[in-house]
Amino acid sequence: MKEYPSLELQIEQFARLIHVSKKIVVFTGAGVSTESGIPDFRSPDGIWTKYDPEDFTYQRFISSKEARKKMYSLLGESGLMADAEPNNAHLAIAELGKMGKLDCVITQNVDGLHQKAGNSDDKVFELHGNMVWVICLGCNKRYPMGDIVDKVKQGEDDPGCEECGGILKPDAVFFGEALPQIELNEATGYSANCDLFIVIGSSLVVYPAAYMPTYAVNAGAKLVLINREPTHMDRAAHIRIYEGAGDTMKKVMEKVKEKPVK
Repeated sequence: MKEYPSLELQIEQFARLIHVSKKIVVFTGAGVSTESGIPDFRSPDGIWTKYDPEDFTYQRFISSKEARKKMYSLLGESGLMADAEPNNAHLAIAELGKMGKLDCVITQNVDGLHQKAGNSDDKVFELHGNMVWVICLGCNKRYPMGDIVDKVKQGEDDPGCEECGGILKPDAVFFGEALPQIELNEATGYSANCDLFIVIGSSLVVYPAAYMPTYAVNAGAKLVLINREPTHMDRAAHIRIYEGAGDTMKKVMEKVKEKPVK
């Protein structure tokens, strides 16, 4: 593995990059969510070790009442519906927004915690959708996820839309379902036009989301990577930090605030 400077020096270099950058894009993965107590899907003890992902394909969901019931039961039992709060990484990213440094957040996460931390909806591109809302496949009416999970817990096997009776589906991207094209196009555009691209808590193995740092680097942006495990983009990174998301970003923002941002 490539040798890296001390963490203290990397934090200093990272803060300096933030000072001189004008268009920052932050890309977040499961390593940010897990620090808020949200279970990971792909880790050795993640959700897919307890449930069969084949049970949650888009086709199976829309064609099977049993599959829908199983999905909402999973959401109620797995901890995904816990009242998670933003952690230091989310708050640091929101702080970049308040400073006028943040162009956007691109996230693979489905928990809505970037918005809860203070980032506006129009600055957050959720490439895999979210589990905060449920959407009617018939009329597009949205419902809070908690309301639908509660109905299932109370014995309603397959809650339908109150407006049109249509099927209700979590507003996240399922297996076999295309990513939201508008979000993907916007994220690609921002990635290719930033001067600093920061990856936090992603192993960059899920595509097409994982192409985003490549677009940034190919366009000349500096790349910072914060992830405990190696990624295929490590060698392209200007700064590579093998630490947790929250602690690292808290230290970085403390260093940024030591002097006025230019």
